[in-house]
Amino acid sequence: MCGIVGYIGHRDAYPIIINGLKRLEYRGYDSAGIALYDGTQIELAKTKGKVVDLEQRANGSISKKGTLGIGHTRWATHGVPNDANSHPHYSNSGELVIIHNGIIENYSSIKKELINRGYTFHSDTDTEVLVNLIEEIKKKESVKLGKAVQIALNQVVGAYAIAVFDKNKPNEIVVAKLGSPLAIGVGEDEFFIASDASPFIEFTNNAIYLEDEEMAIIRRGKDIKIRKIKNDKVVKPFVQELQLNIEQIEKGGYDHFMLKEIYEQPSVIKDTYRGRLLVDQGIIKLGGLEEYIPKFINADRIIIIACGTSWHAGLVAEYTFEDWARIPVEVEYASEFRYRNPVITEKDVVIAISQSGETADTLAAIKLAKKKGAFVYGICNVVGSTISRETHSGTYTHAGPEIGVASTKAFTTQITVLTMIALKLAHVKGTISKSDYMMHLHELDMIPTHVAAALKSNDKIKEIAKVFKDATNFLYLGRGYNFPVALEGALKLKEISYIHAEGYPAAEMKHGPIALIDEQMPVVVIAINSNHYGKVVSNIEEIKARKGKIIAVVTEGDTVVRELADYVMEVPKTPETLTPLVTTIPLQLLSYHIAVMLDRNVDQPRNLAKSVTVE
Repeated sequence: MCGIVGYIGHRDAYPIIINGLKRLEYRGYDSAGIALYDGTQIELAKTKGKVVDLEQRANGSISKKGTLGIGHTRWATHGVPNDANSHPHYSNSGELVIIHNGIIENYSSIKKELINRGYTFHSDTDTEVLVNLIEEIKKKESVKLGKAVQIALNQVVGAYAIAVFDKNKPNEIVVAKLGSPLAIGVGEDEFFIASDASPFIEFTNNAIYLEDEEMAIIRRGKDIKIRKIKNDKVVKPFVQELQLNIEQIEKGGYDHFMLKEIYEQPSVIKDTYRGRLLVDQGIIKLGGLEEYIPKFINADRIIIIACGTSWHAGLVAEYTFEDWARIPVEVEYASEFRYRNPVITEKDVVIAISQSGETADTLAAIKLAKKKGAFVYGICNVVGSTISRETHSGTYTHAGPEIGVASTKAFTTQITVLTMIALKLAHVKGTISKSDYMMHLHELDMIPTHVAAALKSNDKIKEIAKVFKDATNFLYLGRGYNFPVALEGALKLKEISYIHAEGYPAAEMKHGPIALIDEQMPVVVIAINSNHYGKVVSNIEEIKARKGKIIAVVTEGDTVVRELADYVMEVPKTPETLTPLVTTIPLQLLSYHIAVMLDRNVDQPRNLAKSVTVE
């Protein structure tokens, strides 16, 4: 959940680490810190708050010299956000310095033992316990830092990505990974360490992604040495060429990353199906799917596992897979699935969805499904991520970096991939007619145009936001394919505006939520032309009878709902099966504008982080 950055080479480390932390701040922004080493003196600055607060703290208080350094931006787990709990942490001797992303679950028992041995602690973190455990082992066993790290990590329980250096070894950083991501950028006589590749993309396109239970000893001017933590087995480094570029991770003139990413959706949806959706040939071609089609079409069922927004995308897919391909589907929260004793067999297919490819609960669920013999297919955005390596096969969404904590383009690109898979399977099985199949290919190809048209309502949606920005509660209602969109719309509003919002199937309103309706309750209703249109109109009339305020998402040209609703947001006419790709757009914009008007930090909402890499 936290972001870590490190550098060792011939450049000044300070600007590399500070800029890297700014790019990783989506991972956590409760506190931040940096440690620099020039071979003689360790300079450390850390503070509660954001990276800009760290810059202010560092200015004038530390020397910024040093070609070795590590930095950290924190999402608090153990210990409240404050200066003392901020990373990096020293060992008691002051010789070892560490940064850590993850959770050490058995830190309390280790801490008690270390206290009995004379160690003192200055923070409430599990990380300070870990660095002192490493120090104790290093002294007791008379071993070098790398070996001490290895022994220590075999004694801890939990998840981690760490970087640690020893004051007595100014040319070395030791890193290790289990459950939390860690990338090593490989340059000319220099190395970069980060939670993802964004901090070092302008310096090198070459990266090594550590696998779980691997550690690396990185020495200035030397080759990287990678070993397995459990058995000390040497691992040959695999250097991967990155496809990321610096322009993708800048705001590009937008006020917020979230707004930029909302407006990127026409282009990234096209990128998602580029080379895969071949309309003229009547073909959908997904490289990771082709050889495994028999597993899908012969499966007893498909189980979709995901969290948050990705779970909502999975709910949309449940409709398309069952409607078109006639394969039973279950959609599970990964966090619940992993702690049940689910009935899974070798005839099940599990689809795991994650924007980052590092979601801890989803990774644990993948391992459980594989252990029980299921075929596991991954859908994620980040090339080289852990989920892409842990699954049997999969498809990348190609959405590009999503920096805003509240997912937008991840949702629509995930739905795009899932839609292509469902159409492909239905076509192979013969459960969809040729004419219906071709119609959907053409309509899917038109989605970027429809999304661009929906974005043109931005100014009108901004005016609606002004009316409702001071509301304390919202209801979101949808039916069929748009019930998951109602859930997603409510989540977006909660995440970035801190207004309480709930999504429901419209028919469920009479089973409880209607009690909440009064003249103070805004109700967002997705009321596009569909098989459920008449039923949704009835729901709207029931709300109006109780003086609720209706904000309706309607199909262009609608007249019936327009007469009933207080405000309308139009989207282009689209086949019902594809409407989630367009109906979600006005809900994203509505949430964004309300949050901005409330002066919220849209890209970094409180208590949240982009990638949930710890439980």
